Amino acid sequence: MKLWGGRFTKETNQLVHNFNASISFDQKFYHQDIEGSMAHVKMLAKQGILTEEDRDTIVNGLMGIRQDLENGTLIITAEHEDIHSFVEAVLTERIGEAGKRLHTGRSRNDQVALDMKLYTRDEIDELSGLVKGLLTELLKVIEEHIDTYMPGFTHLQKAQPITLAHHIGAYFEMFDRDFSRLSDIRKRMNYCPLGSGALAGTTYPLDREYTAELLGFDGPTLNSMDSVADRDYLIELLSALSTIAMHLSRFCEEIIIWNTNEYRFVEIDDSYSTGSSIMPQKKNPDIAELIRGKAGRVYGALVSILTTMKGIPLAYNKDMQEDKELTFDAIDTVKGCLALFTGMISSMSFRKDVMEASAKNGFTNATDAADYLVNHGVAFRDAHGIVGQLVLFCIEKGIALDDMTLEEYKAISPVFEQDIYDAISLKTCVEKRMTIGAPGQEAMKKVIEIYKRKLEA
Repeated sequence: MKLWGGRFTKETNQLVHNFNASISFDQKFYHQDIEGSMAHVKMLAKQGILTEEDRDTIVNGLMGIRQDLENGTLIITAEHEDIHSFVEAVLTERIGEAGKRLHTGRSRNDQVALDMKLYTRDEIDELSGLVKGLLTELLKVIEEHIDTYMPGFTHLQKAQPITLAHHIGAYFEMFDRDFSRLSDIRKRMNYCPLGSGALAGTTYPLDREYTAELLGFDGPTLNSMDSVADRDYLIELLSALSTIAMHLSRFCEEIIIWNTNEYRFVEIDDSYSTGSSIMPQKKNPDIAELIRGKAGRVYGALVSILTTMKGIPLAYNKDMQEDKELTFDAIDTVKGCLALFTGMISSMSFRKDVMEASAKNGFTNATDAADYLVNHGVAFRDAHGIVGQLVLFCIEKGIALDDMTLEEYKAISPVFEQDIYDAISLKTCVEKRMTIGAPGQEAMKKVIEIYKRKLEA
């Protein structure tokens, strides 16, 4: 069944039909299409455009179609151009003449705009739940490791001692911003386009506010042309998904590095690892690598829709059909990555002893040695040079700053006294950083309480 055949005298070429058809992918939102149609019919009856008898017949017919699709007794078939024509054709076949009245006061342009918004809104809710689940797991790691010392890095070089809680907290911040972005997008997009018609509304006395209310929108859209031509919310969503994918990729990169024989900071659970077909000793972080690799796929969806939309004049154009497959794929990809990553983190073990030893042996306390000199009256620039000499001495001897004797310290600067050892201990280096946002335990405890409140909100 076609919704537009009356003006044509020839059948559509089969290749043209196949190229034009979208049912292979837009069947994904059959639930939203039926939901929108039921709201539309209820509004038409309220306005006296349809009888209550027609309303009840159509709504019951649509509910039956939805139930049959869900239980598998009705199969969506490819001879229909799109999900809209499929639903209307099956409805008319089942209930007769009343089914032909379903499309009164509606165009496929505002119908598909509605379906895509309803689908996207539902998916944002699922994505938000997955991000919140990841945040919950990250908070568990943070609470458990406020006294797990490790090196902090810049340029992949050991820099200063921190805690694992502080490091994981950085990712909590990233994913918390992702959660906020999803919430912002949902709020901004939550206006109903149905009733906009093809582009210029309709002569029927529609109650668009009522339709919006039935479908859980904050109100109707205010410009019918923009309503059918707007895909900004999808661009925003794909941008947010790209950012989530980027954050997951960064974290996976670190896990992959931490999992190497050279670092040995973490042990990835067997259920999230794979082996080699030739090397029996291998345990590969393939899930982390795949999640890292999926980021490029999500970026591609964003670039594709930006490219598609950049040259489209108002109002609706068929190019916009290209919004669906890439959006569906990006959503499914990120949902899968979030679920797998959360499982991997929750089952992963951290080697506290190896992390602490790495922090001790990487001169991560050099800055604190310089601060010690400054606190004893040495100018910072001079202190910087003195500690540089200490590091050179340790490298030549193959020892850490903690291993130097007091005599060796004094040989380089007489300012050093016995209390230098306390000043450069990992515990002191971390715990004296007490301001909020720093890795010290008291600072982290305050942050943890803030994180808990966020998750409870």
